Amino acid sequence: MEQLILDVISKQVEEKNVIRSSQHGFTKGKLCLTNLIAFYYSMTAWVDEESAVDVVYLDFSKASDNVSHNFLLGKLRKRGPDEWTVKWIENWLKGRAQRAVISAGESGWRPVASGVPSGVRTGPSLV
Repeated sequence: MEQLILDVISKQVEEKNVIRSSQHGFTKGKLCLTNLIAFYYSMTAWVDEESAVDVVYLDFSKASDNVSHNFLLGKLRKRGPDEWTVKWIENWLKGRAQRAVISAGESGWRPVASGVPSGVRTGPSLV
């Protein structure tokens, strides 16, 4: 089922031109390597023109853990797939709970209001 939803999301995002051509992550036919090549090409062209070049690196590690479900669903409704698909994603995200277990101690269950489950195929496409 998850692969079906991923296929629907990918098709609709492609048809609506939601993702810019400069996007490389989680884009069919593009990899980290193609991103580096495009970056290198741009930088060397500017250096050849003797333009000033500044580079800022940002680390978005754990970004998928921090995305609010309500924010994600709002973005999907605004620019993403059809309402049926968004409803499926909403049902898939809502009602999750988690707890911490350390040695013999454990916390109570708490609702999860942000992030997408790790290790699933649709996760990276949503954030």
